[in-house]
Amino acid sequence: MFLGTYSPRLDEKGRIILPARFADDLADGVVMTRGQERCLYVFSRDEFTRMHDRIRQAPVTSRDARNYLRVFLSGAHDETPDKQRRVTIPPALRAYAGLERELAVLGVGDRVEIWDAAAWKRHLAETEDAFASVEGEVVPGIL
Repeated sequence: MFLGTYSPRLDEKGRIILPARFADDLADGVVMTRGQERCLYVFSRDEFTRMHDRIRQAPVTSRDARNYLRVFLSGAHDETPDKQRRVTIPPALRAYAGLERELAVLGVGDRVEIWDAAAWKRHLAETEDAFASVEGEVVPGIL
């Protein structure tokens, strides 16, 4: 399970060093793609395969499902971290997420999210109050 927030920097070649706490789970390879709220999602290869198996069951007759799959999968990039735990974020994904030098890397359970640090601070400021004041069930059967 991926947890926590980290602050790596993007180097001049578009690479980041993955947090050491994530290294074992991502050592066999990662798949990164467009995420929602203009961040990037990073999955282990195994988790991406499980995710793909679930989402490909969406009905091909659903326009929303087709569009989601197109955006989600067309931006996907797989890579194996090097010995220093570095992965390259392709230019198209960096542009999509507006990534500059300072990043926020979040552990979000089954995935990692990569945000531009300033964008993450804005998003967190906009959503923390709503999080603190939730009164109803958000995740069915859990919260």
